[in-house]
Amino acid sequence: MTDFAIRYGEHVTRARRDGRPVVALESTIISHGLPHPDNIRVAREIEQAVRDNGAVPATIGMIDGEVIVGLEDAQVERLASAQAVAKLSVRDLAIAAARRADGATTVAATSAIAAAAGIGVFATGGLGGVHREANVTYDESADLTALARTPIVVVCAGVKSILDVGATLERLETLGVSVAGYRTRRFPGFFITDGGFDLDWQLDSPEQVADFIRARTAQDVAEAALVLANPLPADEQLDPALHDRTLATGLNLLAEQNITGKAVTPFLLGHFHSSTEGRSLAVNIRIILRNAALAAQIAVAATDGSNAPVGFAVPA
Repeated sequence: MTDFAIRYGEHVTRARRDGRPVVALESTIISHGLPHPDNIRVAREIEQAVRDNGAVPATIGMIDGEVIVGLEDAQVERLASAQAVAKLSVRDLAIAAARRADGATTVAATSAIAAAAGIGVFATGGLGGVHREANVTYDESADLTALARTPIVVVCAGVKSILDVGATLERLETLGVSVAGYRTRRFPGFFITDGGFDLDWQLDSPEQVADFIRARTAQDVAEAALVLANPLPADEQLDPALHDRTLATGLNLLAEQNITGKAVTPFLLGHFHSSTEGRSLAVNIRIILRNAALAAQIAVAATDGSNAPVGFAVPA
């Protein structure tokens, strides 16, 4: 292979040709975020949630060194089942391509690839951010700087509660990333509805989010993302007391086992899954399905019957 250009799945190519709205989906939730075999089932459910709300899903990943926008089902199964799937941020993409690797894209890489492909809406579970004790470790997710230079709408359940939520919000402000709550002025904490911090802005409908996209394009001033924080209803969140106990024991285990960097998030998510006897997994699944549905609604609203939908800003 000598052509390393982005490749498109057939269903995405058809959507591109027909001017249909498209939603980008990450693949780390398949390979690193959920246990097998739940990951395959949930990946299919996420894509179906996008379809059910009028858009075309484009799960992004790398197969044999090729970046693919719109993985086919067999390719999703490959990333879900293989043991040596690399976790790819933006900086890893070219190296992984040179190595002909299989890889799952993080929020940062998925956002960057989606924007390069002209896809303007991306659904995920929770963002990466500033890690606890980052003033000592300097451990901060590449998601933040990637979003500072990527004009995309990221529908998420806020920042993963295993991180330093307040510091992450401060960094997003410094980096010029827009943040708004969806029908709320409180920032969610992934597993929990309220992460403990107020927000300056609230957007109340897919149409308002679509207007944000149009305004950003028309103004031609800012190129950063919009983080649209979509909290779970309170009756669907993980019990806050259980959450706090589980997080405390998980952080102690991190320190005892000297786990750092990319390994932190999958370790803590696995700890939550085992310690809550699967309740956190059920919450995680509810989060991503709700976000996928909302992202599809936004993509449809932004398309608005035109020939230049938010799903595709570049020609086929």
